[in-house]
Amino acid sequence: MTTTPYSARLVGAVVLAMTLIVGGDAAATVLTGAGFPQTFVAWTRFALAALLLAPLCGLMRADLAYLTDWRLYLRAALIVGGIVCILTALKTEPLANVFAGFFVGPVVSYFLSALLLRERITLLRTCLLLVSFAGVLLVVRPGFGMTTGMGFAMLAGFFHGSYLVATRWLAGGFRPRFLLFSQLLIGAVLLSPFAVAPIPDMTLPYLGLITISALGSAGGNLLLVLVNRNTPAGVVAPLIYSQLLAAMAIGWLVFGQWPDGLSLIGLVIIMTAGASSVWFAGRGR
Repeated sequence: MTTTPYSARLVGAVVLAMTLIVGGDAAATVLTGAGFPQTFVAWTRFALAALLLAPLCGLMRADLAYLTDWRLYLRAALIVGGIVCILTALKTEPLANVFAGFFVGPVVSYFLSALLLRERITLLRTCLLLVSFAGVLLVVRPGFGMTTGMGFAMLAGFFHGSYLVATRWLAGGFRPRFLLFSQLLIGAVLLSPFAVAPIPDMTLPYLGLITISALGSAGGNLLLVLVNRNTPAGVVAPLIYSQLLAAMAIGWLVFGQWPDGLSLIGLVIIMTAGASSVWFAGRGR
């Protein structure tokens, strides 16, 4: 009798994490639509999350010395670039389509890891990732009405894929919670010049949306860190594709958006091929 590594608790935790992240981006979309610059929204996300999560990250005095490591700044700059780009894309494009373009990230991560970290690649997984990338192209449609917003969505994916490689590069030298806090703190510092940008009058609903934006993103990522502490990455990774389902559901409920036929086909291809790729990778194929 075979056993599955997927418990209801594990699936629920990862799906909740993905929903929190997409919900945070939906709140950010409302803010940018109200006139808040995407760079300001990104800064509030990093700064507020760093402030609220600091007590949970188990920081020690010895950690302060690590904050001079240039590699942490490179990693933080990559995630900052990814978030600014995805918030820029969300100003003009449907939520589900943006996340479809964003999922070029696993393809970038796969090939960069092979090139820079000498990680093993296989023919089967390469083919499945290329099929997933074809699904991205169905949504993005380069040369056939591709918009600037979808270009920013793909650029966000390139940044995030590179960020994942940087995370693997540094994972052996730093605690996971310190890596999370360092990217929040350094990200807030890098974006601090935009904290004084002209913004609409601050109201209680806007403050609530800023809080949802920050806590949704930070809470989702912290939950993933906690899940990965006790669960192999190969088990968790296929569930990450539930983010596309969350984006479709939240896009429809909050903004009344639903992908057109071609985009819907592309989304199904991305989820099926991408999750299959990670599933086979977890079995060494």
